[in-house]
Amino acid sequence: MGVPCPSCGRSYDVSLFSFGRTIWCRCGSRVGLEARLAAPAASAEKRFIADAMLGRLARWLRLLGFDCAYESGIPDEELIRRGVEEGRTILSRDRRLPEEWRVEGIYLVRSEGFREQLAEVVRHFGLSRELRILTRCSECNRRLAGVSAAQVASRVPARVLETRHEFRECPRCRRVYWQGSHTERIRRVVERLLPFSDPGN
Repeated sequence: MGVPCPSCGRSYDVSLFSFGRTIWCRCGSRVGLEARLAAPAASAEKRFIADAMLGRLARWLRLLGFDCAYESGIPDEELIRRGVEEGRTILSRDRRLPEEWRVEGIYLVRSEGFREQLAEVVRHFGLSRELRILTRCSECNRRLAGVSAAQVASRVPARVLETRHEFRECPRCRRVYWQGSHTERIRRVVERLLPFSDPGN
């Protein structure tokens, strides 16, 4: 099956257009499949994947409890593939992406600073009532599991063990989390950026 150029009619093999890819024809026109791939299926939990320019945004979305995949240096093809196959909304700063890839579910982040980006994404997708601070690993994106103080005693400062009794652990990287001054800093950022939201637990 061939895909014709809309200008000169030159035909290209359909295998060149996987995951909504487009290419430039020799005549200077962009060639691709007419229909865009379907948007990520609706689910109880909003899932994202951020491009290589949005590392800080991805980390903060995770801190607020949202599933946001991220890999530094991820190529566009892999970003799109994962977004489509995993049903994730693609967050990007690259304004060429929607032209080069005919895929629904690409959201172009307009703000420049990560704080403004965070506010923009939370507001655009209506996430303010779903914030769950420190329920997901900021490094691995995995959901945290509750653990006892005894289980993490060797990895937590003694002063923390004396004052804190609830801990969470990433099942993948074993990073340990607890409510502390960093939690309050996160809450203050949320309150400044999203004054009408409920930061959750």
